[in-house]
Amino acid sequence: MTLEETKEAIVPLDQDAMIRAKQHWDSIAKPLHSLGKLEDLLIQIAGITGTEKISLKKKALLVFCADNGVVAEGVTQSGQDVTKIVSENFLKTKATASILCREAKADIFPIDIGIAEDTILPNYKVAYGTKNMTKGPAMTREEAIRALETGIAAAEERIKEGYTILATGEMGIGNTTTSSAIASVLLGKSVSEVTGRGAGLSSEGLQRKIAAIEKAISVNHPNPEDAIDVLSKVGGFDIAGMAGTFLAGAAHHVPVVMDGFISCVAALVAVRIVPETENYIIASHVSKEPAVHMLLKALRKEPVLNCDMCLGEGTGAVMLFPILDMANAVYESMTTFEGNNMDAYVPLT
Repeated sequence: MTLEETKEAIVPLDQDAMIRAKQHWDSIAKPLHSLGKLEDLLIQIAGITGTEKISLKKKALLVFCADNGVVAEGVTQSGQDVTKIVSENFLKTKATASILCREAKADIFPIDIGIAEDTILPNYKVAYGTKNMTKGPAMTREEAIRALETGIAAAEERIKEGYTILATGEMGIGNTTTSSAIASVLLGKSVSEVTGRGAGLSSEGLQRKIAAIEKAISVNHPNPEDAIDVLSKVGGFDIAGMAGTFLAGAAHHVPVVMDGFISCVAALVAVRIVPETENYIIASHVSKEPAVHMLLKALRKEPVLNCDMCLGEGTGAVMLFPILDMANAVYESMTTFEGNNMDAYVPLT
């Protein structure tokens, strides 16, 4: 679907399915709400999918890989060539996310949406990397929309293949810089408040990063009321691809799991495009980047994991999969109060 068609297809969650899912949880022979957030997540998934019969058996991680022109400003510890190296390692089960997917029984789909060189990855390139946003827009508005629609199409391919839950990941040297820029504009926060050290910048490097973001915002004047304008002027193709995936999940009633900082920024872009998308998104973990708590608050999300992770690639999102599987096993398999000839627990007032 096009971006406009996707936007029109997003509707509120199925409240009746959520009520039935809660009733089923409450009928299980255990203390009420004793699995906490995990019960809430399965109720949310029932609302997303429109049925209390929950299936999470076919899981996929979509990793959007792209380069960022702002790397020329010395905002990273690694060179741009690392994007291609790590991205191709996803296909060889040599990258962290691909190893975690193997263990979580999830399939990984790395996508070249804008790496600066040709790669062996499936080619969805919008362009060979974005432009240096300190000198002008990172991409045109048309490229931003094309990147969003690329994320939509990539998600739709997996959904047509029967995947019932998706996770979002990214790989791209310099993408904490673009993410901090978007977060600053959309959250209305100063650049220094939302900018961290990324993959290990020195204090001097952090100051260069902050200065580059401040310059990019000053040069481009992104409009905080127009998420696509912000994305095009100070964003990246990887962020756009993930945002498209969140929108596609909402349009097709498939839950999509956020990873850390960069994925949260993409989710905020999607929610600013279509606010109802928020209810189709699941938060996995809290990363170490300073803006994450602000982003989660803006998205009204409570993550499950707090492991001080900041690796990216979708690693935190994939780590949530086995936990959801275990919660769903209880939901599906455990006996009820009635089946045990027990009196059901009742809420205390």
